[in-house]
Amino acid sequence: MKKTIYSIIFLLVLGGMATEVQAGNPDRQGEAGAYELLMIPYARAAGLHAMTTANVSGVESIRINPAGLARINTTELSFSNGIYLTGTGINMNAFGVARKVGKNGAFGFSLMALDFGDIPVTTADQPEGTGTTFSPNFFNLGMSYAHTFENKVTVGITLRGVSESTADISAFAFAVDAGVQYVTGEDDNFKFGISLRNVGGKMKFSGEGLNEVNNVEGGYQITLSQRSAGYELPSMLNIGLSYDFLFGTTGRLTALGNFTSNSFSQDQLGGGLEFSLKEMFMLRAGYRYEFVSGSPEEFERPLYTGLSAGATVSLPLSKENKNTKISIDYAYRQTKIFNGTHNIGIRFNM
Repeated sequence: MKKTIYSIIFLLVLGGMATEVQAGNPDRQGEAGAYELLMIPYARAAGLHAMTTANVSGVESIRINPAGLARINTTELSFSNGIYLTGTGINMNAFGVARKVGKNGAFGFSLMALDFGDIPVTTADQPEGTGTTFSPNFFNLGMSYAHTFENKVTVGITLRGVSESTADISAFAFAVDAGVQYVTGEDDNFKFGISLRNVGGKMKFSGEGLNEVNNVEGGYQITLSQRSAGYELPSMLNIGLSYDFLFGTTGRLTALGNFTSNSFSQDQLGGGLEFSLKEMFMLRAGYRYEFVSGSPEEFERPLYTGLSAGATVSLPLSKENKNTKISIDYAYRQTKIFNGTHNIGIRFNM
């Protein structure tokens, strides 16, 4: 009973934090930074537009809802690569590990980095290029802990470091994610989840790249340092539901819905289906819609409004332990411009 009270208190605290997130504010669109925090590198989640707040588990939960971290069996390793907006030359790379601690707890670690390729250096004096290249370094590192109370309520929290830099300027900030999952039903087939993501301080660029050296009278040099403006992180609130329709011991059809309230863009609503055969072969598809205020002439259709789809093949590695397996995930997300986003990943469960 006491543990249940603690879980309710955590929900109330999370709800109080959510009041700081201004819902669906298009007037603030473009004012935030570190939008790589909204990218989804993991293929299993990307196949449903990451609308898995209620039922996500394992390493992917560090990115979506840290409460799901505690719903692993023992250990999970995940490697993933994504081609972001095919044609841009941007790739997403992610690695994560989750480990059960005791009966009800779990720790997790994840790293995501963006690869921009080689970008030609241009200057005011050489607008066609200097012959050299550079590549920005964008990465974020997250550490999570989750705990299950009475096998029904799971709470989790993630502390994430966010870094953006080039050779001569950089910015860094800490962000916090928190989430809750609730499971009920005769076969634990009804799930509810809520998560608050990317709550943290402002980021601000600094470094030698903002300095300018000028010559003054007398043969002296003076260094002028330009101060940069700070920018906030793209905080968001997710609320999701899912229900598993079970067909004996071989088939499962999961229906889910998810609502996202964004602080710096329009709100989003969507749903999806996942079919599983013996938990070895899975197909999934989702559709997400972003609310648009005003006339179509004033607002263009958002980038990821539309369909997503994915598949998983999961093969056992041990006859004695069915939870020891390797899984390969693939996902495709339709986009308004370019040729969509592709994700592929591999997971090891032990």
